Amino acid sequence: MELRQLRYFVKTAETLNFSEASRQLFITQSTLSQQIRQLEEELGVELFQRDSHSVSLTECGKHLYPSAKRTLQDADSCFTKINDLKEMLSGELNIGITYSFAPILSEAVREFTRQYRGVKLNVFCRNMENLLDKLKRSELDFVLSFTPMVLDPEIESHQLFDDQLCAIMKEDHPLADRDILSIEDLMGQRIALPDKETQARNAFDRCFPGADQKLNTQLEITSVSILLDLVRENHMITFLSEAALYQSDGLTAIPLNSPGTKMEGCIHALKKAYRKRAAEEFIKILTQSSAVMARANKWLK
Repeated sequence: MELRQLRYFVKTAETLNFSEASRQLFITQSTLSQQIRQLEEELGVELFQRDSHSVSLTECGKHLYPSAKRTLQDADSCFTKINDLKEMLSGELNIGITYSFAPILSEAVREFTRQYRGVKLNVFCRNMENLLDKLKRSELDFVLSFTPMVLDPEIESHQLFDDQLCAIMKEDHPLADRDILSIEDLMGQRIALPDKETQARNAFDRCFPGADQKLNTQLEITSVSILLDLVRENHMITFLSEAALYQSDGLTAIPLNSPGTKMEGCIHALKKAYRKRAAEEFIKILTQSSAVMARANKWLK
């Protein structure tokens, strides 16, 4: 049994499609089929049930899948450890961030790429569900986001800073001098909402169920940067974390009158997984950035 065969098996088990698995593995479908059959012959069992319309795992395949996946993760971890020891810092660092968290990251990205030019930094901006799935498949080294509504037992979360959901508007907006705002205060105002894929929108819907139908909502969009530009240029109001305004001039954040508006910026990683030295260095730089230092919690000190 070879690691290559296990890797081919795991990818096919995840896609349940030989054509798609071979495409993602950058091999021919015939090569994939041959390697899977060799693995089945060595084990003396069938791993996949194949017919003209579909592919499914047999009972033996279902039992092998989690063990094979752990074996590959352990092997990848060994290679990463050796490379870290041999070259100190090299290779790639894969980070996932949610849309609402993105503005906080720019300072750390600039500093990391300046200090560690031998490391290729890959940053994936997605919704929370997609990022945590990629993390659990070991496609990401860690995820930066606000606390998810449902915690996963395979993932550990470390709090970076406290934050809260706010109403975001221009500094010269008629409501900008208020200390706190209720949903009733915002009736009749022009509203631009973050898309339902964002954590800020999830927090808003949780705190104010049905409010998106009552407000004068003129726009929904995923991109936080475009959303802030629209608020700045069109005197609209949106709802984001206060930290999303980092380095955004001309805008202000007004707290909302709800007990559930707290949002905690966190680092999420797989439990008991090896952490690359590049990941440790990036996290160190992030925790020392001005965007985080202003809100840092005691666990970082």
